[in-house]
Amino acid sequence: MQSLKKKQTRRERFLNHLDQLLPWNELLELTHPHYQKMNGKGRQSISLAVMLKIHIAQIVYNYSDPGMGDALYEVDSLRHFAGIGLDEVPDETTILRFSHLLEKHELAAALFVKINETLSARGLFLKTGTIVDASLITAPTPTKNKLSARDPDMHSSKKGNMWHFGGKVHIGVDSETGLTHSIVFTSGNVSDINEVVHLLQGEETCLQGDAGYLGIDKREEIQATQLKQFAIAKRPGQLKKIKHTPGITARPLIDLLLNVEHELASRRAKVEHVFRDLKIRFGYAKVRYCAFRAKND
Repeated sequence: MQSLKKKQTRRERFLNHLDQLLPWNELLELTHPHYQKMNGKGRQSISLAVMLKIHIAQIVYNYSDPGMGDALYEVDSLRHFAGIGLDEVPDETTILRFSHLLEKHELAAALFVKINETLSARGLFLKTGTIVDASLITAPTPTKNKLSARDPDMHSSKKGNMWHFGGKVHIGVDSETGLTHSIVFTSGNVSDINEVVHLLQGEETCLQGDAGYLGIDKREEIQATQLKQFAIAKRPGQLKKIKHTPGITARPLIDLLLNVEHELASRRAKVEHVFRDLKIRFGYAKVRYCAFRAKND
């Protein structure tokens, strides 16, 4: 069927690009010892390479375990990416066991680091600057579980005049390429500025962020880094005050300051694109593991 197609779909182009970009040999080397122990000394019915590709496709398209199994049956491009035929599609239990294996040995973070090392070696990370930002991800609030309590890893936090219960994802993005090089997930009440030191690559000299990072240059842990320039946005109240500064002679300076803020906001858009993909494309607008954890506690 693949050979009869006259047009390559966007999904096919994306998966082909993903297949060429990721360092599969390094990822296989990292996960092989654990996968071998999980399957014992007997014959492995499904190869690690196939399971790893299925897992990555599951993350990219935000499939549940049953949904991933169904998608492999229905979508030719996903089977082609995984390198399997219709008679080789694993069931949802096999997909779930592999996900639990990665969680048990905390391999997700290690795989992320390995991928970034490869991208850096190919020159895709310039490491001259980092854009930081954080976004709230809500979590379920019901207490109808064995613990009769909300998820202990989540917390309430206030944004503007509204309260939110959940977690917060902090990310660091390469200022030139827009690629994400660091991710930290915390409870919702953790301050954005406290996690900056964990989002740095270590070689950058410039840091960009919104008004939530004002005063970052004065922190002791940041002064110990190589950072020399800090492009931090002004608070909305400060911008409003600038706009209404009286006096005609000051107008050129006011316009210049507003243009600078607009330019900085345009550059920070790279980090907002990541949150768009995370919440809309990947579907992580809400933390959904709370009910699962409570059920199995």
